[in-house]
Order: sequence, then C-alpha cells, then structure tokens
Amino acid sequence: MNKQHKFLYPLEPLFGQVLSPFERFLRRTTAGGIVLIGTTLLTLLVANSQLGEGFHHFWEQSMALSIGSWELRQSLHHWVNDGLMALFFLLVGLEIKREILVGELSSPRDAALPIGAAIGGMVVPALVYSLFNYGTSSASGWGIPMATDIAFAIGILVLLAWRVPRSLIIFVTALAIVDDLGAVFVIALFYTHEINWIALAWATSVLALLILFNRGGIRHSLPYILAGIALWYLTLLSGLHATVAGILLALTIPAGPAFTPEQFDQRLQELGEGFHAAALDPDAPDHPLSNHRMATIAENVESAAITVQPPLQRMEHGLSSWVTFLVIPIFALANAGIDFSHIDIATSISAPVTLGVMFGLVAGKFIGISGSCWLILKFGWGKMPHGMNWRHITGAAWLGGIGFTMSLFIGGMAFSDPQQFEDAKLGILLSSLIAAILGLIWLYFGSGDRKEE
Repeated sequence: MNKQHKFLYPLEPLFGQVLSPFERFLRRTTAGGIVLIGTTLLTLLVANSQLGEGFHHFWEQSMALSIGSWELRQSLHHWVNDGLMALFFLLVGLEIKREILVGELSSPRDAALPIGAAIGGMVVPALVYSLFNYGTSSASGWGIPMATDIAFAIGILVLLAWRVPRSLIIFVTALAIVDDLGAVFVIALFYTHEINWIALAWATSVLALLILFNRGGIRHSLPYILAGIALWYLTLLSGLHATVAGILLALTIPAGPAFTPEQFDQRLQELGEGFHAAALDPDAPDHPLSNHRMATIAENVESAAITVQPPLQRMEHGLSSWVTFLVIPIFALANAGIDFSHIDIATSISAPVTLGVMFGLVAGKFIGISGSCWLILKFGWGKMPHGMNWRHITGAAWLGGIGFTMSLFIGGMAFSDPQQFEDAKLGILLSSLIAAILGLIWLYFGSGDRKEE
C-alpha cells in the first residue's frame, strides 16, 4: 500500500474487517441489552420525578394520519405498540425464518433441544401464573410470564463469554427466537377480542399477493414494503393485533438471492478484468472519480454484491439497528414506567398478578426449560450442544426468566385495569432482575474458564 493510499484510507484495515452474520447479531443484541437497561432505568427515574405525570400524559396524546376523508387516529402509546412494534416483530420473523432455513433450527436433531426448552419454558410459567390467579379477573394475564427477552439474556451471557461456551449463547438465542414465535401465536389466538372478517379477508388477499411476489422471483424490497404496509393496516382493522402482520410479512421475504455464488463469482471475474484493463489504459485517468469506465465498473460490482445477498438478509441487517436502538428503547419509554409513589409496594408485591408473574418467570421458566431439556436428552430426541453440560442448561433456564419486552407487550393487551397492569410491570421488573442475578451467579461459579474450541 503506497503512502497516498495510507493517507486517504488510514482506517481501512480497521473498518475492512468482515463479521459473520451471527457475530453481527450478537454484538447488536448485546449493545441493545445495554441500551434497553439504560432506557428502563431512565424511564423509572422520570416516572418517579416531578415530570412523571406529564410524562404519562404525553404518551396518551392522540396523533392522526389523514388523507382526504380517511383518518387513522390513535394515542402515541398505541402508535408505539401497534405501529413501531410491528417493525420489531418483522425483525423477529426474519430471524425465525433464517434460523429455520440455515441456523440452529434447520436440523431436526439440533433444533429439538431449543424448541423443546422453549415450549416447556412457555407452558410451565403459564400454569404457574394460573395457579395464583385462577378464577380471578386477572386470569387473562397467563401469557405474560411466557416470554424471554433475548437482548437481556444474551447481554448477560456475553458478560460471561470467557467462562461459557459459544454454543450456550447460540442455544439461548435459538430458544428465545422460538419463544418469540410462541408469544406471537398466543397474541394472535388468545388476545384477539373481536374479528372483522371482511378486513381479515382483505388482509389474507394481500398476504397471498406477497406470496405471489416471492414465488414470482421479485427480489426488490419496495413491493414487499408497500404490500406490508397494506397488510399491517388491514390486520389492524381485522381485530388481530397489528404486529402479527410483521411476522406474516417476514415469512414472505425471499431467502434466495438473485445471483447464485457461481454466477456472482463469474460476474466478479468479468468486472475485475474490465477494471484491470481500465487501470492499465495509459490514456485514461488513473482515479475512479475522473475515469468514467472505472466508476461504472465499481458501481456494477456493488450491484452484483447486492444481488448475491438474499432479500431476507438485506432487510434483517437494514432493520436491526433501527429496532435495537430506536424501536425497543421507545417501547420501553412508553411502557416500563412505574410511579412507585402511587402504589402500595407491600400490597402490590403480594397481589396475585405480581406473584403469578414473578413465580412464573423465575421458578416456572427454570422448571420448564430445564425439565424439558432433561426429558428430551433422556429419551434421545435431541443432543447436548458441543461444549455444554447441565450447569449451562440450568444457567440458561435461570436467564430464561428475564422477560421484559414481550412480557410488557402482552401485559398491555391482557389488562384493561391500570392497576393490574402496574402490578404486572412490577412483577416483570423484579423477576427479570432476580433471574438475571441468579443466572449470572450460577454460570459464573458453575463454569470454569472456557477452553479454546
């Protein structure tokens, strides 16, 4: 590399490093966990300050979209939960599809353990919650302790990366993704109160159109985005929670590229030869800014690189930072605030909702995840991931009790009584803190220094 090149591009070696998709996901998830913790603490501080009442009323202000006589009006709180969170569910859907196609869920034997752990980690917490709330007005909150927050759980594991195997992080990631899928089914099936069948029929038609796009080989994102907006609106009108549209849209995004690796390689060779010839032309400028032929070839290389990337991968990478650093923090701001001055802590912490959520998330998740893994391994339906042992499985079971984003989301749909939702939020925050501490201590003292694999 000559001196001029070093001067113009001094940071190229640093930024030229290529990360694997899982490493990018891991770093984004870890950073997201840190941002989410900070946002939650800030929300609690504001909710318990002199700004608390104004902060609460801010989210209840209405905002409308209107075109001519058409208008869609909702509170800011609902725009966040129904609108912005659709992007979160779209990202979740893309991650689920990727895992099923090429990830930890692509092999039945490899997928058995995280899928079984996720199912056990949903069923047992729901039963535990129901034991505390059976026959009461709060019984509808059984879905709250079913969810595991992937950002928080992975964030804790990365703190212990030098003591736990990489396979444990992958296992928890797959478990949490299946957990999210289960939560989506719960929302669609049990937290939908009234169906508008006409709107649902139109939504089904748009979904069929999206599938036709996929089968027809359309690889550009714009048709999917436009149809996805229509699907979101029609799903909202149908009575299903609008965020379900995010999952449905994700399942229609193509996972195959326009160029095969062989075609891409051949195209790169052709472009490389052309670029080399242009660079050696003594009569042509030697800089891409002044050499039109070189600039055109460079643009074609960029276009070819896009065509070899599946639309699913491009959309996932494009959404991930926005969801991690904007959508989820805003969701926490709108939903995580608890004004402790307005509640009796002793009464609230002993309320059936709070106890059901806490015991469901902490004890229920631990029993459900570890018990399901024991059954699957005992009967040979799955296998222990490489480098992991029972200490790691039980540590992951404790971390499964960190239920934040999805738990708050379901809690907001389960309860119309503000006090019950406040009790649920208290239970979610306390149990997530307890589960994080237990998982951290368990894995720290239960695992030796990780050996190089």
